[in-house]
Amino acid sequence: MSLITVSKLNKFYGIAPVLEGVSFHVNKGDKVGIVGANGAGKSTLLKLLNKEFEADEGEIFIDKSINIGYLKQSDQFELTGTVLEAILKRQDKFNLPDGVNPEKWARGLLNNLSFSDEYLSKSVEVLSGGERTRLALAAILLENPDIMMLDEPTNHLDIGSLKWLEQYLKSYKGTLIVISHDRYFLDKLCNRIFEIERHKLTAYEGNYTTYLEKKHTNYEIALRHYEKQQEEIRRQEDMIRMMKGHNTEHLVKRAQSREKRLAMMDKLERPEEVNAKIKLNFKESLQTGNDVLFAEGLSKSFGSQKLFAGVNLDIKRKDRICIVGANGVGKTTLLKILLGKENADTGYYKLGQNVIPGYYDQQQEFLHKNKTVLDELHSMYIKYDATYLRGLLGRFLFIGEDVFKLVGDLSGGEKARLSLLELMMSGSNLLILDEPTNHLDINAMEVIEDALLEFEGTLIIVSHDRYLLKKIPTAILELSQDGITTYLGNYDYYEEKLGQVGSAKQYVKNLGNAKNQANSEISPAKGAEAYKAAKEAAAALKKAEKAKLKLESDIAEAEAEVARLEAELCQPSVFSNPAKAQELSVKLDEAKALVDSKYAEWYNL
Repeated sequence: MSLITVSKLNKFYGIAPVLEGVSFHVNKGDKVGIVGANGAGKSTLLKLLNKEFEADEGEIFIDKSINIGYLKQSDQFELTGTVLEAILKRQDKFNLPDGVNPEKWARGLLNNLSFSDEYLSKSVEVLSGGERTRLALAAILLENPDIMMLDEPTNHLDIGSLKWLEQYLKSYKGTLIVISHDRYFLDKLCNRIFEIERHKLTAYEGNYTTYLEKKHTNYEIALRHYEKQQEEIRRQEDMIRMMKGHNTEHLVKRAQSREKRLAMMDKLERPEEVNAKIKLNFKESLQTGNDVLFAEGLSKSFGSQKLFAGVNLDIKRKDRICIVGANGVGKTTLLKILLGKENADTGYYKLGQNVIPGYYDQQQEFLHKNKTVLDELHSMYIKYDATYLRGLLGRFLFIGEDVFKLVGDLSGGEKARLSLLELMMSGSNLLILDEPTNHLDINAMEVIEDALLEFEGTLIIVSHDRYLLKKIPTAILELSQDGITTYLGNYDYYEEKLGQVGSAKQYVKNLGNAKNQANSEISPAKGAEAYKAAKEAAAALKKAEKAKLKLESDIAEAEAEVARLEAELCQPSVFSNPAKAQELSVKLDEAKALVDSKYAEWYNL
């Protein structure tokens, strides 16, 4: 059953086209993801569907009997009062299951969207823009409308809330239309993808991965048709030249007839595989030693609010470290401490030899808003002339008069591109990046990821982009109030380990109910014993998991030492010196034995 039908929709800003000839339908129960470059018209389409904008041409039909929940990209929740009071004022719109307590339901939903209990009594007026958008999202979820239209709902969410929202929307029985740059989210959730490109909309059946495969297949087919037509055009032109060359009346007429048919041919345009991409290439101006950054016992609080404590780091050359953690735990603050831009309350850190850190700030606070784009770049790199800098800016899609825009007037994506260009030119060998894929469209995200993978230096990245977290890290560090937990692998490994911890927590919860069940099912004495046993089992499980993570870290260090010794043994100065070679061979055997013993302990656990 079709709930939304759009036919031949056109929208212009002045004389500039935004959407041209857009037609599609959305069926009941569809979960549609809308993708496209920044500025392609994705948000404009949602505004047209919600009658915020009027179309210049075309028709939109939406069943009048259904209700719609619409989340704007920066939705400023307007109601006053505390967070909980503001939500409960909308009770008349709630569509909850029978017998459900609205306040209890609202509390649980707000907690899952990163509003802790202490936040529920805060005034809406003191919330940040991101917090207000999360609150607006919570209100829509509580309303449980027939259709949800969500513009970038995953912005401002940490990984825990992202996963919760993903599962919530999976179980949602209504129809979903979502704009998102979160490729992982689109993969897990959507059964249709609408791509807006060059003012046109193309619908693909399947999730994000399927869309990519089909788009590539369509490109290959279109390219073959184009090349085949070009070959036929060349053949006809050769024949026309040959006929004219004979200069006989009969052949000249035939040549003219062929020219007319060729002129009337519906010529295909060469298909474009992707949008224009920035070209990003991070290069070290100087190579570091093996020890890049060491920190011990770092802690930070703001007044009575504790962010983190007991943070220890030992980062080596070519490590690609990604830091994750709940909103408000202090991930950005930790980066600023490591850069010397913020003071820790306790602990210390030091950079290794020749380390040149470069920082990407997600808020772009260090850009000068009153300078033009060209002047901003020139003030940092005065030895380059304007022509050279304009060439670089062109590679980052600042074309023509764009270079004279004021930095303060740039969009979030444009500021991100400018900051990345400055970082690329810095020659830093330690890149410290705070949410580098925020504000970027999917094409730009992929450029960033490829450039980071090719970078020869060391990376420390704060991110909640799960696609990036699958592709980039050699280790994921989870920051909490109690310090750092290390996971030696990418997001898949991290999620697997979290699942094991989650199972253990559920085990504790289930067994912990033994004390309450004892009154009705077994004697009080046996109930207490069961509760005690549950606590002991959970403690043992937690201890084993911690020991296993420690062993994995030890194994990585031991294997690195084996590799170092093997490389040293291959040096001419070593293998030509029997005494030195013998000494290193003994150390190598010891290192390999240590690896074997650590693996044995790991298997036992």
